[in-house]
Order: sequence, then C-alpha cells, then structure tokens
Amino acid sequence: MSDYEVVEIGAPSQWRAHFGGFDEARSRQGRRIVDHELTAQFIGMSANALAPGEDVGYWHVHAKVEELYVFLDGLGEMGLDDDVVTVSAGSVVRVGQGVLRTWRALPDSPTDLKWLCIRAGGEELPHFPNDSQRVPDRPMPWAPAS
Repeated sequence: MSDYEVVEIGAPSQWRAHFGGFDEARSRQGRRIVDHELTAQFIGMSANALAPGEDVGYWHVHAKVEELYVFLDGLGEMGLDDDVVTVSAGSVVRVGQGVLRTWRALPDSPTDLKWLCIRAGGEELPHFPNDSQRVPDRPMPWAPAS
C-alpha cells in the first residue's frame, strides 16, 4: 500500500460553507483544517474564506511554525507586526516565527477573500530538495496521446 491520501475540499466557491477550527472554541464559518482530515506529519493546511468586510478578529504568532498564505480570490489586507499589506488573487505571503499576523477581507472586495494557509515546522528545507530521486525509465501511467 502506498503512503498517500486524497480528500476533497470542494471548489473555492464552496469554502464559505465550511465550519471548523483547531478546536471548538476557535471554529468559525469559512475555515476547514484540512490536515486534521489527513495523517500529515510535517505540514498542515487550512482552506479559508472571509466575506467582504469580515476580519478574523484576533492576532496570533507562532514560536515554531512558519506559515505560507496563498490568496486565490478577493481583496484583503494582512497585518504583519506594524505593517499592513494588501493581498489579492495571486498574492503569496510567507510569515516567519515570531511575527504577529491578522487579516481581513476589504469591505469593497468583489468576492469572498479565499486563501490556503500552509503551515510547517521542524527542520529547515534545503534550497534544492536533496532527498528526491528521478525515475526516468518508468513509463507514465496514462495512455499515450493519439
């Protein structure tokens, strides 16, 4: 048996209907903690959506976890320590340990602000993945194009 899992989280247009969090007290509409549904060991991910004008309502900081925010739709802002940056579809924001963060969907956003938050911790990743090995002689699993 191979070590992989598949979970369907729906199209981003469906993410506002999600309800979840890391525990019951921190659950909210528009959040799904995907790694709680998988047996992820070193990374985590949540799928998120805020309605225009909505904010998360808190700041937070991590001592060991690094986060990568990948914005897919809408217009918003992130508070990062003393700075505020504008985010929209295509924005990717890396937030290191010790940086305070919060975010909101702008009131005039034409759609919900949708993003993936990818979390990781542990060892520093190498610039070039040195644990991979190509297998050039293995044929592709799909039928050849005709």
